[in-house]
Amino acid sequence: MDTTPLTPLTKGITLYQHILSQQALNPDATGEFSGLMVQISLAAKLISRQLAQAGLVENVLGFTGETNVQGEAVRHLDQYANETFIRVFQNTNLVCLLVSEELEDPLPLSNQCPIGSYALVIDPVDGSSNIDVNVSVASIFSVQRRNPRATDETSSLLQKGTGQVAAGYVLYGPNTMFVYTSSQGVHGFTLDAGLGEFVLSHPNIRIPERGDYYSINDAYSAEWQPGTRAFIDYLKQAKSRGEKAYSARYIGSLAADVHRTLLTGGIFLYPGTVAKPKGKLRLLYEAQPLALIAEQAGGKASTGTERILDIEPKTLHQRVPLVIGSPYEVDLAVAFARGEKQTVVAGS
Repeated sequence: MDTTPLTPLTKGITLYQHILSQQALNPDATGEFSGLMVQISLAAKLISRQLAQAGLVENVLGFTGETNVQGEAVRHLDQYANETFIRVFQNTNLVCLLVSEELEDPLPLSNQCPIGSYALVIDPVDGSSNIDVNVSVASIFSVQRRNPRATDETSSLLQKGTGQVAAGYVLYGPNTMFVYTSSQGVHGFTLDAGLGEFVLSHPNIRIPERGDYYSINDAYSAEWQPGTRAFIDYLKQAKSRGEKAYSARYIGSLAADVHRTLLTGGIFLYPGTVAKPKGKLRLLYEAQPLALIAEQAGGKASTGTERILDIEPKTLHQRVPLVIGSPYEVDLAVAFARGEKQTVVAGS
């Protein structure tokens, strides 16, 4: 019998065991954060189970007929996932406020909210339009401590991404994978359906310094800003410069594209356009959590001109461009976006 003590990075350890092992390393831990993470994983399991029945049961595919705060048609899956997160945290006193893509304002989840208590910021199901064609979707989350100096609920959540306590995503694909960071590295857990537990499968994920892939929706190329167009053209011309050619990969599901980039290297871009320079992705519950994961894995994340984690949010649903991935490609994309590189010769 193997009696080797478990550590937070013992491969095969469950997410619950991992969280408790991390808690044991912090003498000041109260257990609240551990409980919060366990509840997120419970919501993920419930959503994963519902997704597995898509097309077999009612109210998974298609639309509800409602419109959310973003002006987007609400899908049954969006509604189910949002209600699931609310249900698993309601009256637990683990989370004081919930911010969601589906809700205009922060939702109080507890009447007992001490100073500095946690807030959970989520995109319940990112890429939900893909579920009708059986393409990977994800839940993206960020955990914050409310700003005790804020004068209202909304302003208490408008913090730079560097202040996140934890961030992660749950990718629902061929298997269900829980990827998170609490600023102690990035770790991936795969759901073992037989056990009903997330099991550590990808400890200490590190993104390659440089990759072979770029990911962007080329259909919008006519609307790209000059720096974006010049950067993508530069990547496409790598072979003509005697370098290894880049390959294009684009799923159209944000977390899935970022997940692939995290594991294989390269770059994902959802840039601003000439008409919409401020971009489309939401800062608090898409760009910030993914940026923290990227940086903790050794990568970078930028708007093209500014580090994502340095942005001071102005509104809950603020939008930004996103350039994220390996340091080499992100630095190069930023140089093009800033106009520091307009023509680049091979080897420069």
